[in-house]
Amino acid sequence: MIDLHAHILPAVDDGPRDTEAAVEMARAAVAGGTRAMATTCHIEARLRLGPAELGPARSALAERLRGEGIELELLQGGEVAPARLGDLDDATLSALTLGRGRYVLLECPFTPIPATMPAMISGLQRRGFEVLLAHPERSPSFQRDPLLLAPLVDMGALAQLTTSSLTGAFGGVPRRTALRMLEEGLAHVLASDAHDAVARPPDLRGAAPAVGEERFAWMTEAVPEAIVTGQPAPAAPDSPPLTRGGLRGRLRAWSRR
Repeated sequence: MIDLHAHILPAVDDGPRDTEAAVEMARAAVAGGTRAMATTCHIEARLRLGPAELGPARSALAERLRGEGIELELLQGGEVAPARLGDLDDATLSALTLGRGRYVLLECPFTPIPATMPAMISGLQRRGFEVLLAHPERSPSFQRDPLLLAPLVDMGALAQLTTSSLTGAFGGVPRRTALRMLEEGLAHVLASDAHDAVARPPDLRGAAPAVGEERFAWMTEAVPEAIVTGQPAPAAPDSPPLTRGGLRGRLRAWSRR
């Protein structure tokens, strides 16, 4: 699996506090079946991070993981806040895309989404970039109306759901919103948005019972692979995602394993 949203670089943002904690996070990811992880630190006004800070931090952690025998590939990336877009030229954005492809991980804010979100997406597309929307199910605007996501997807944006939303770890509202987005065919990628090895772990498999195995593979393998290699996203499986009723039954069965 490829995890396209994770805060694994140590002592950079609100991810692991030090290298040891980052190593434990990497161990947990590999144990759960993840082979590659995008290092998507926050690109926001408060931290003022950019490629100059993230590149060396990623290289240093990758070297440590090789020394530990931990087979986790670290991919470039960044979780770009809408407010930072105007500050980032094309060269900087290219150094923050997911896995050196053309997709920018654009954060859906925890405040009401700006009315300029469609213009941001179309502006990035005109500059030659594509957009993966980070955790829309956790954004209050989309929680009030999940179908607000539909016009953005129609524009060509893809949407990333967070595993913890589907497991219920973030509460009922993000879970219900994520399920609705799945049912409406508005979700394309599952990622962990992990920050450590325990409290917000790099767990992707936890979302499998909510999605079904075929769609789970599409969202954690096929679509992420296309994103990081610059290929078109493959079509969704013919099998629909599980409904709410199906989810409850699937979760009960999963818990008995």
